Amino acid sequence: MSKPVLVFKIGTSSITTPNGYVDEQLLKDIARQIAELHQTFDIVIVSSGAVGTGKKFIKGYSGKIGERKAAAAIGNPILVGKYAQAFESFHIPIAQSLCERQHFSNRNQFLQLRETYQELWKHGVIPIANENDVVSNLELKFSDNDELATLLAIGFGAEYLLIATSVPGVLDANNELVTKIEKFTPAVLGFARKDKSSVGLGGMISKLTFARLATSLGIQTVIFGARSENGIVRAVKGENGTICIAKKATANARQKWLASGRKVYGRVQVDAGAKKALLNRKSLLAVGVAEIHKEFKKGEVFDIIDEEGWIFAVALAKIDSDQVLAKEQNAIVASVDDIVLI
Repeated sequence: MSKPVLVFKIGTSSITTPNGYVDEQLLKDIARQIAELHQTFDIVIVSSGAVGTGKKFIKGYSGKIGERKAAAAIGNPILVGKYAQAFESFHIPIAQSLCERQHFSNRNQFLQLRETYQELWKHGVIPIANENDVVSNLELKFSDNDELATLLAIGFGAEYLLIATSVPGVLDANNELVTKIEKFTPAVLGFARKDKSSVGLGGMISKLTFARLATSLGIQTVIFGARSENGIVRAVKGENGTICIAKKATANARQKWLASGRKVYGRVQVDAGAKKALLNRKSLLAVGVAEIHKEFKKGEVFDIIDEEGWIFAVALAKIDSDQVLAKEQNAIVASVDDIVLI
């Protein structure tokens, strides 16, 4: 039988030093811990750091998109080589996996990706995933590697999503560690600081956003300090960082893909009555739509927000957005089987 899946993500500011070199000592410690967990889990490592590693070779680097792509092209082989060296002493081979957003928005492409990973795991190989920055389309790319890690975790039905960062976990207004999050309320999301590292794309708001999505689909998520002692192993045991408690997942594979893999095009706001109906697993009717914030076409995915602006569901449209307000009140905007609560 296949083993449960664990996705481990580490950011640029954690994996590289301020002068743009890979922190080899940290990599060795990561390899040691991952090797320990390798007996129990099929593991994916999502590692940022290619741009941070390669940018020192670009004279006058300023962060322009062309420079980022060039830096990634230089940094990727360096980064993967360092990982290979770190895992060599544990006799664990690694493989590079450069992903693009279309691999998830196109279900057939994702199934091919999943088949490849399963073949790697069968032979004891750990894939190291990163966005394919060199060729990624600006209109269809990951917001950051937090999103890539989450999509992989959801797509593979992972048991754990571990997000290693440069701070001990989610910190409250008093700079104290929040050890457990059971529900993602606006107050919890308010803990996220608006800043981000100078070398990374995301920040805590990104980690909380994707932790919310992962836990809503049944994946235990932990945000913790990359340099905490034995941090990865302790995170699995629930002894480290901020533990985001997974909800009981009822979504099937197609609904999980709808909630995570498909590109979201539109956004509608619904009234309180419609929200209550959706939470009770009813279809979305035109009468419940209060406002259309972003337009969409039939067959596209849209977010559903409540009167406070809180995203609580995604759905597949049965009609175009410009038809919603013109349709009769009981017209179905999205059927119940095409709505996923998050």
